Amino acid sequence: MQTSAQFGLGELLRYVSELVDGGAEQEYRAHKLDYRARYTPVFRALVAGVDTVAGITAQSKLTQGAVSQTVGLMENDKLVERYALDDARQSGIRLTAKGKALLKKLEKHWVITFSAIEQLEKEIGHPLRQVLAKTATALERRGFAERLRRVRAEGRM
Repeated sequence: MQTSAQFGLGELLRYVSELVDGGAEQEYRAHKLDYRARYTPVFRALVAGVDTVAGITAQSKLTQGAVSQTVGLMENDKLVERYALDDARQSGIRLTAKGKALLKKLEKHWVITFSAIEQLEKEIGHPLRQVLAKTATALERRGFAERLRRVRAEGRM
């Protein structure tokens, strides 16, 4: 039975995410980069050649709503622009000149970021990214709700 001193998986994941994003945001501000950590999955998808909200959603594993909202913020910041596609049901998204200039600065930051992640993984003695990727794959195979129902059905409450 869980006591009030224990933290659940969701709480710990959100807290770690806040610590990582908060640290990244501090560095962006310290280096005078007008940038939000939440833009990173969209930037990386665009660099990889993905150019629609649906494509970014698929690549980033974020919800379509989160991607649409982030793209909207990036449009407001003049980092991306939409353009017409042959399929009129979707619009393409591409970096603006301002977005491309920012990307050049970010690429250096991302190299440092991955080095910091590697150091963190050595410090904690676990390949954190690998563990999280395996966790995501397992939860895609069998969702957490199904796992909860199974435990409940087995009477292990």
